[in-house]
Amino acid sequence: MATPEQNLPVYTAAHPPRPDPAHLRATIPGWGADLDPADRPSVPKLRQDLNAGAHWEFPDRQQETTPRERSIEHRVLTPVFGTAQPLSGLSGAIRRYAYRYSEGRAAHWLILLFGDRVDVVEHRITALLHGRPDNPVTEMGLTAEVTRGGLHARAGRGRTDFKHQWIDTLTVNAPWVALAAAVTGVLLARRGSSRR
Repeated sequence: MATPEQNLPVYTAAHPPRPDPAHLRATIPGWGADLDPADRPSVPKLRQDLNAGAHWEFPDRQQETTPRERSIEHRVLTPVFGTAQPLSGLSGAIRRYAYRYSEGRAAHWLILLFGDRVDVVEHRITALLHGRPDNPVTEMGLTAEVTRGGLHARAGRGRTDFKHQWIDTLTVNAPWVALAAAVTGVLLARRGSSRR
């Protein structure tokens, strides 16, 4: 004797099974509650005969006052685009270069990531030249680790990121250690050359 599962039609892309609505209504509480359009709260949004006040088929375009980077996959820019962070400096040139490649290629995204890293360096140099250098001790929250019970917060409460916390500090501090090592190396080399 065939089981009820064996009587169901086989699901294929050409023939998806279509259960009987009466069976579904009888077995699933509330099934088909929104079949009647009068019961659907979204029906007014779906109506096409309402005059919503739109006076265009395509929205008015925002003026492009400065050349914008654009994907080679798209013929035109979107009608509205952001202008709050215009590209500038070396990082801007790197980011513009990334748009020569398709968004489907890794080169596009890797060059954009490299541009972001260059942008960080540019901003750190700019902050240093303006007399407001980065303060890694306070900005990384190292003082809060000591004064606000950081060890208890990190080790307690069953945190799932506890396993990789040891490498987080190394990853964040590695650039600063490398910079300190490079500066020390340059100073020692200059000191050694001046003694000769």
